[in-house]
Amino acid sequence: MATATATSKKLRPLGDRVVIKPIARDEMTKSGIVLPDTAKEKPQEGIILAAGPGKILDDGTREKMDVKKGDRILYSKYAGTEFKVDGEELLIVSQKDILAIVEA
Repeated sequence: MATATATSKKLRPLGDRVVIKPIARDEMTKSGIVLPDTAKEKPQEGIILAAGPGKILDDGTREKMDVKKGDRILYSKYAGTEFKVDGEELLIVSQKDILAIVEA
């Protein structure tokens, strides 16, 4: 997975890509054991901060995006490109790497 640094808070993803803010997992197990950073798994859940307009298909039409800004989603474990904006860890992934929308 590649890492990049963005210089602007205004991000507008292209095509079928989305900008995600990963949601950190609990630092403690249900039984009360505190997990060190090395034992934690990478988050696979996040909130969509921005979504692109959709991929352009071979016939020239644009594919509709299944997700939108504000959706809470699950995404593939090693998907996307990580980067920082103003010290905040973000991720850009393609729509195909999004596994599900988490319903509230």
